[in-house]
Amino acid sequence: MTFSKKYGPWAVITGASEGTGSAFARRLADEGMNCILIARREAPLAALAAELREKGVEVVTACVDLASASAAGQIIAAVGAREIGLLIANAGADSNGAQFLDCDLANWEKLISLNITTTMGLCHHFGRFMRDRGRGGILLVGSGACYGGLNGITVYSGAKSFLLCFAEGLWAELRHYGIDVLSLVLGRTDTPAHRRNLERKGQSIPEGMASPEDVARTGLQQLPHGPIYNWGQPNSEAGYAPNSPDARRERIVAIEQIHACNG
Repeated sequence: MTFSKKYGPWAVITGASEGTGSAFARRLADEGMNCILIARREAPLAALAAELREKGVEVVTACVDLASASAAGQIIAAVGAREIGLLIANAGADSNGAQFLDCDLANWEKLISLNITTTMGLCHHFGRFMRDRGRGGILLVGSGACYGGLNGITVYSGAKSFLLCFAEGLWAELRHYGIDVLSLVLGRTDTPAHRRNLERKGQSIPEGMASPEDVARTGLQQLPHGPIYNWGQPNSEAGYAPNSPDARRERIVAIEQIHACNG
């Protein structure tokens, strides 16, 4: 079954201009799914849109600052009445590269808007339509930073921790309506944004990073098996996390069953 048949005809992809976002878009276009591409920069969006149209799908682009207070509203307006079957919230990198007190508060507030507020607004809007239709998918691209705070990524790790728990809650609620939800927890991935951050800090490019193409392929494969996938690890193993995705899923279901029995 193609993604368009399983989830619906259109996908919204944020942070689509490069890296994992553009890799998701290419893979979905190969599956025959129409794409709505969201990012700040017009030129790379236009180039990607032209490439995808060559694959025979429809493409809409919208230049939106995902850290702005109006970002979700702008995206919803760009989508219009199109049926969104798949939402991929891919944007969310920390471009500040500083300790909490060494950066203006406004910059941290933008990071929160980018990762949390905009994502939550999109999930709320499109999730309602998915629930009404009884099908859909929501994929939130996260980071291994979600499992604990570290020096230099205080706000970033906090935001990713929110998204992890948020995805689990969404999965718990929406799985009963035929909607797949996944928090795709990544390690180091070879994206242009990550390379720019390393270069700005004077750090070398490490070997063994995941490729955006592998991230997109694996993320879409894991989407039906939410709520969490930790990059490079079997779902039965905890690895660098406190517990495994399978154990977290079992906990959610067990608590739900207890509440049902007590209710």
